[in-house]
Amino acid sequence: MTPPHLVLGTAQLGLPYGVANRTGQPDQRIATAIVREAWENGIREFDTAQGYGTSEAVLGKALYQLGIAKKAKIITKFHPCLDHLDASLLSDALNQSLEKLGCHRLYGIMLHREEVLSQWDRGLNEIFGEFVLSGMVKRIGVSVYSPQRATKALKTDGIDMIQLPANLLDRRFEKSGVYQLAAELNKTIYIRSVFLQGLILMNPGDIPHNLSFTRPVIKKIKSLSHTFGLSPQEMALGYIKAELPDGHVLFGAETPLQVRENMTAWQKKMPGSFKETIKSIFHDVDEQILNPSLWSRSM
Repeated sequence: MTPPHLVLGTAQLGLPYGVANRTGQPDQRIATAIVREAWENGIREFDTAQGYGTSEAVLGKALYQLGIAKKAKIITKFHPCLDHLDASLLSDALNQSLEKLGCHRLYGIMLHREEVLSQWDRGLNEIFGEFVLSGMVKRIGVSVYSPQRATKALKTDGIDMIQLPANLLDRRFEKSGVYQLAAELNKTIYIRSVFLQGLILMNPGDIPHNLSFTRPVIKKIKSLSHTFGLSPQEMALGYIKAELPDGHVLFGAETPLQVRENMTAWQKKMPGSFKETIKSIFHDVDEQILNPSLWSRSM
């Protein structure tokens, strides 16, 4: 049984996602097979969002078909365009998510954008508090992009968990002490972008022209892959597992096979020198590579 630190991210189930995506959005049959594969391998947490296209509905149908809707721990995020100080609007949105997901209670709900955290003391905390008191939501969190907002979120009363991007190239949160602070405050970290939208897994020759500036770093990863006798996938998961053993790590999949591959990679044991070698070689990677919002879309 896989340790309870892997989370199936379901953005891919609701829209074509990731620079390395070659198959597009899977249909319901494949989506259900993906969820089944994750469940049978011990995964109990599923991450989705109102802004992930049809992800909530597809995930909900899969959970229903598999008879596990009441057992699964589901975390979703309010659509970032909602007025987060309108209690009635958020309540309606929450009910819509529950209906799509086919459950009566969420394990967690998150703010999708860190900027919304500025509204926390203007009434948002009371609205979310009511959701918890009503029994509709167990835990509250926020998805962040910067170490500064992560620190603020962790120090905010009522926030139980944060989701942040981290991988073997992106160690900004680690360096800024976010991991240590979360441990001290007994709050949970969810790691997304462990493969940097699939970029870390790509062959240098397959990288599109608009991302050509990333090739030198990807070539280094390939070189290290040969040195350690590990796949880039094993390296990416192995680094996060070693650096943040208590973190919950999200991964997405477009096929059941990708779920199985991630399971196998997660169990791989890393060489003793691995973590420090990664830290030394990738000690200061340009933010243009780390932040997909900065990637040029021109071909």
